[in-house]
Amino acid sequence: MKYSLVFPCKDEEETIGICISKAKKIKDMEIIVVDNNSIDDSAKIARYAGATVVKEQIQGYGAALKRGFLEACGDYVIMCDADDTYDLEELPKLMKYARTGKYDIVMGQRKYLSGDVMTLTHKIGNKLLSGVLRTFYKIKVKDSHSGFRIIKRDALEKMRLQTDGMDLASEMLMQAALLNMKVKEVPIHYYARKGESKLRSIPDGWKHLRLMLLYSPNNLYLIPGLLLMLLGMVPLIVLMFGPVKILDISFRIHPMFLGSMMIIVGYQILMLWLYTRIYIHNIFPDKLILRILSKLKLEQGVILGLLLTLLGVSLNLWILFLWLSTQYGRIDIRWSIIGLTIMILGIQTFFASFYLSILGITENLSFSSRKSFSSRKISNRK
Repeated sequence: MKYSLVFPCKDEEETIGICISKAKKIKDMEIIVVDNNSIDDSAKIARYAGATVVKEQIQGYGAALKRGFLEACGDYVIMCDADDTYDLEELPKLMKYARTGKYDIVMGQRKYLSGDVMTLTHKIGNKLLSGVLRTFYKIKVKDSHSGFRIIKRDALEKMRLQTDGMDLASEMLMQAALLNMKVKEVPIHYYARKGESKLRSIPDGWKHLRLMLLYSPNNLYLIPGLLLMLLGMVPLIVLMFGPVKILDISFRIHPMFLGSMMIIVGYQILMLWLYTRIYIHNIFPDKLILRILSKLKLEQGVILGLLLTLLGVSLNLWILFLWLSTQYGRIDIRWSIIGLTIMILGIQTFFASFYLSILGITENLSFSSRKSFSSRKISNRK
């Protein structure tokens, strides 16, 4: 079959037969219905209508789609909801662009809404989350949650979809962006569904946002970490040699404690950024991380950590010497704050170097043991 159409289905007995009858009008079409623990007659109706029915015990929209993708044999895999909200008679509009071979994913943009088919929260959430996706991943998609798509088989083979819920719609586009795939949107109609909607606007919206943050360490870790470190350096540098008076307000040592905390926390967040980038690199190869791993040696990090720790300890020993030499008199602790900050950064660098080295080893192992989409498909069928 050239095309494989996958319907994730849970309790859609009112509409699954209508969807299949529309799909059967298209030639070279394999129709797969993934029964996701339905308690009605959806599976029976789908078999009677001529579709291949498979069961997926793991509950969730994403889990059902992933099972359908594994079962599909077509050169192009089509995903579509089984509630008849998408008109399958518009499928040729998407096929027109898929057949050109220029696009890895062709998806319907729900531009023409038939009546009040979306709640206000659904409309706002879709626009906001699609905007976040465009900003974070530089992908030009206006309707990131559309469930009507055609995906090239080789594109699916490159992806490593993990989520089991509604957020799979976003995950697919995020991975497409990370893999530099081409995505095309085509305006389509969207109709009111029959039966109760399974969409939970706020919980499902949070899942999408959470996933976008997890796949975007630059926005989650790098930017906040750099801002904290840069802002934290300001009071340490400005107050290093004594109090500063601004608008009749005298700033002494207290802002230095805040600056020290901000630097330490910011540095830790930057380390989390690096850990996460290396982890994601195990799935989606990253040239920047390859360069970092090739130049970042365990010994260099250990030495840098030890030098920073010794510098911080030395500054504090010097403060201790001055205190003792004045017979326990009053001393300025500004340099002690700076010394403690440097010492903590050194300790963090020392231990982080070992962890980064472990991640580097894991990265090499993950590439050698990576399974292909086809091998997972064969294993699943067995």
